[in-house]
Amino acid sequence: MQRPTSRAKKIARDTGLTREGHYKALSPDGNPSFATVMKVCKALGLRLHTESA
Repeated sequence: MQRPTSRAKKIARDTGLTREGHYKALSPDGNPSFATVMKVCKALGLRLHTESA
């Protein structure tokens, strides 16, 4: 199992963000762009799915 800091470094590297930028964007006070959210999803192996109501 990876340590949390090493996983954060990998996500930061995969998204092109600094580790600090990653934490700031995803903090409760952060306001990440849609592009940042998509980069993080891709780095985590997630897909964002939407559907009409």
